[in-house]
Amino acid sequence: MAPEDIFKLLAGEFGDAVEGTSTDGGHPYVTIKPESWPDVAMFLLKNKKLRLNLLRSITALDLLADDKLACVYDLMHVPTDDAEALITETFEIAVRVVTERTTPVIPSVAHVWAAADWHEREAFDLMGIHFSDHPDLRRILCTDDWVGHPLRKDYEFPLEYHGIPATTEFELTNPRH
Repeated sequence: MAPEDIFKLLAGEFGDAVEGTSTDGGHPYVTIKPESWPDVAMFLLKNKKLRLNLLRSITALDLLADDKLACVYDLMHVPTDDAEALITETFEIAVRVVTERTTPVIPSVAHVWAAADWHEREAFDLMGIHFSDHPDLRRILCTDDWVGHPLRKDYEFPLEYHGIPATTEFELTNPRH
């Protein structure tokens, strides 16, 4: 199924929840309002025309110039058995969910795709995006007492951690991403 067909299907089903679409470049995506995301996610999985059954990745974006954060969910339909493979093709789409930077919250879809569990934890840890209704939202890469979110563009890297000196590129005294 072509991305434009998926966009039309979503616009017909969810109307104003679809904030925009993009086919520029090689990564077409649809932007969905955060509050509608769990319903849209379930639709993408359960709809017989789509059956987007594989969450390949979640990429967290720092849209610093717009004072926003976002997650991009890369979804695919993968045939689940030989009979299905004969009559369907593999296709994919990306869904972008944008949230405020100061209090970033996106509803969790770990109940829709199990792979979202760890991906959402990584976005929480490294970018500070909270996923409401996540079953176990806690840091996954940084220690529990780490301050800040290291992949944000305005993150200031600490010059030491518990007395351990940090090394910085070119010995910067105020290192930033």
